[in-house]
Amino acid sequence: MPHRTDEELIYVSGGILEVQPGKVTVLSDTAIRGGDLDEAKVLEAKQRAEEAMKNRTAVMEIAKAEAELAEAVAQLRAIRRLRQRRGAD
Repeated sequence: MPHRTDEELIYVSGGILEVQPGKVTVLSDTAIRGGDLDEAKVLEAKQRAEEAMKNRTAVMEIAKAEAELAEAVAQLRAIRRLRQRRGAD
């Protein structure tokens, strides 16, 4: 099996990962190519989630806001990692 050196950053959220010799399978609820991540939209989503956490009182509303915040923070990490890799090239 030929060894590939191409690398692409993809943000994934939710799902499962299976690793086998020579093969990795990802079944994900969300998958976004690194180049398609929009930092401005992610920062807006993060701010909305933080505001929602401040203004909500129901447990389910808080849990939903926390999940949205966690996803926004994870996407920001992916954006920063992509920038670091591009800078290293």
